[in-house]
Amino acid sequence: MATPPLRIGLFGIGLDTYWPQFPELKPRLEGYLARVARKLARPGVEIVNLGLVDTPDRAQGAGREFRRADVDLIVLHVTTYALSSTVLPVVQRAKVPVLVLNLAPSAAIDYAAFNALGDRTRMTGEWLAHCSACPVPEIANVFRRAGVRFHQITGVLDDDPPCWREVDAWVAAARVAAAMNGNRLGLMGHTYGGMLDIQADATLQSVVFGTHIEHLEVDELSALRREVTAAATAARIAEFHREFDVQADCPTADLAEAARTSVALDRLVAEHRLGSLAYYYQGTGVAENGATIASIILGCSLLTARGVPVAGEYEVKNVQAMKIMDLFGAGGSFTEYYAMDFDADVVLMGHDGPGHIAIAEGKTKVRPLAVYHGKVGRGVSVEMAVKHGPVTLLSVIETAGGKLALLCAEAESVPGPILEIGNTNSRYRFAGGARAFVNNWNAHGPAHHCAVGVGHLADRIAKLGALLDVEVIRVG
Repeated sequence: MATPPLRIGLFGIGLDTYWPQFPELKPRLEGYLARVARKLARPGVEIVNLGLVDTPDRAQGAGREFRRADVDLIVLHVTTYALSSTVLPVVQRAKVPVLVLNLAPSAAIDYAAFNALGDRTRMTGEWLAHCSACPVPEIANVFRRAGVRFHQITGVLDDDPPCWREVDAWVAAARVAAAMNGNRLGLMGHTYGGMLDIQADATLQSVVFGTHIEHLEVDELSALRREVTAAATAARIAEFHREFDVQADCPTADLAEAARTSVALDRLVAEHRLGSLAYYYQGTGVAENGATIASIILGCSLLTARGVPVAGEYEVKNVQAMKIMDLFGAGGSFTEYYAMDFDADVVLMGHDGPGHIAIAEGKTKVRPLAVYHGKVGRGVSVEMAVKHGPVTLLSVIETAGGKLALLCAEAESVPGPILEIGNTNSRYRFAGGARAFVNNWNAHGPAHHCAVGVGHLADRIAKLGALLDVEVIRVG
């Protein structure tokens, strides 16, 4: 399922009274705005640039244009002083978050050149071209009183890398929020019995993220398996050998079963236009369904690597976390605590079932298992460690007050011995130490699963939470 583009509504502000007084001012401010538009442009982003808004009437029209354009985020470039009455109507109709860019055209005014202009009218026009900071308190006051959610960036239009890294982070977070809104999540089967922590309010997920939920039958996947041809099965087995490090002791029959299920899964995802999937099923009493679920791991791992994250144990909250991490370009592999290594001061984390092979350290191994611990069936499974280097853990949690929150932590995936048991396995080191991390993480009451992705993303997750109006908790 293709990720929809992020639509950014962009406008600058001014006061129409200035234009006849200072003829060079408006073209100069429009040039500033054009530079902002170029810096915001990137693949997957559509810019709806309405130019300078300088009168209440134009503000009303601009508000209607942004609403018709269905923008996901409004970027207000504060180019010079403007009346708040020409700003509020622009953002009220769209009802989306606003990013206020308080960007000076240069790091400092050239005071000597300014004072040498000699003509006080020209001097005033030059001053107005530099007074982007002037109306921000007025705008912030009105936004707060009107309940408009806004976020500020203060800096310089050009040659200010920290400022534009901040802008890039907001755009990345907005892209994730937009993609989550309307993502089609498939739920197949039922929760793992007795895991009270993973049971989720699916309606709340739709309310907060905009997720569309498709309830699927395992019988449909089994039916699709029956239609998979021998040629398609052979082609998928060949793909397994390209994508995985298939161990020599994997039975040919088990690989064929996994291949049939993988081909059928791809069709199921395509027919329902899924962007993510959570599943768990036992298939007790129906051998065909049991075989389907027992052979699902390799196909789910391929899907996860292609941007359709799959979570086992019907973990709705965690597949949402996996999707968020994937949309940030960080992966998002299903994981949980395994054990602690106090000698090395690391936490061992991983999970049985699918892994995100695109963020693996080396090629993911496929191993045969005589039993799936705690689950029905046997077959082939994946064994991998997440790439060594910076990582971020993310959990979507339901609070006692019936709200959602995002819990995150940054760590390092470090080399060392792992358990060769046909599951995903990694060693994570935390800046504050393993003991403190576990205590602090557990104190916030997450489910026992979380998603892990590559890179340090806590700052971007914080921005995503701000855009969604969701609490973000960061632990070390």
